[in-house]
Amino acid sequence: MTWRHATRDDLYTYYTEEFPDYVDDLPSFITATGPKQYALAFDHPHPVRKDEVPDKDFVRRDTWQTDTAGERQHAEFDGFDDVLDFIQHPARNDPLGGSEFALADPGLLDQPDPRPDAVYYALDNWERPWVLLVDIDAKTIARNRAEAALPQDTSHRDDEALLEATGILDADPAGYPYAFADIDQAIEYGFEVRDIFADDFDAEETMVVYSGQGVHVYLLDTDLAHRYDAQSREVLNDLLLESYDIPIDPVVTADRRRVARLPYSLHADVSRIVQPIESPQFNPRTATPAFLD
Repeated sequence: MTWRHATRDDLYTYYTEEFPDYVDDLPSFITATGPKQYALAFDHPHPVRKDEVPDKDFVRRDTWQTDTAGERQHAEFDGFDDVLDFIQHPARNDPLGGSEFALADPGLLDQPDPRPDAVYYALDNWERPWVLLVDIDAKTIARNRAEAALPQDTSHRDDEALLEATGILDADPAGYPYAFADIDQAIEYGFEVRDIFADDFDAEETMVVYSGQGVHVYLLDTDLAHRYDAQSREVLNDLLLESYDIPIDPVVTADRRRVARLPYSLHADVSRIVQPIESPQFNPRTATPAFLD
């Protein structure tokens, strides 16, 4: 089955009928108030209540109200059911409540309640050290493969022209900036990184997540020996990129403000379920929501 973008009805169906069944399977550090923020991306910008503020196609919402010293005062979500309500009906259940910066009430507009094209959570966490994540994207692998396939200088070509010249755009899934082989390669790299965490860092708790168009690899040990400061993350980037030649996105590893796709959310660009995986033999074609059965 080839990839396709999820429709508005698909998104509603998934988040109301399928996603709630996965909530109990979320990693233990993803709770209603553990991540410092949840975030949603929309296919179309949605207005906020304040007239002078531009419409939003991406919103972040804190899980706690804090005082001027950054200390937690009041939880924005009483439980994960409240997070789920926000995902399912963002404008109706915006944690900003009566604030003029909240999403505008769809009942007062000519446009409907927005549906999330993507659901994210913050790697910065209230209950544990910052969650360390390495991102490996099939698009990067495809670009590198295309450059290696052409003998001449490719610096003047944009990605689409380069992928078209090498046949990658025409390969399944047709029209996407990678082939299935690039996703498979990303998954293999992901498990290689997991082994590096175990062998080079003595990591005891890791996780590989199929992200829809690649993988996220987590180092989850909270022991103080696994430092999460900026310098240690830069060292990790250099190790993976230079010593092991793994095409990670170094910005994701280093950026403490980064959000990641929520496990078991839907990657709307490809209509596939983001999910933890146990083997490099995982077949992303099987990560299908019920509405595609």
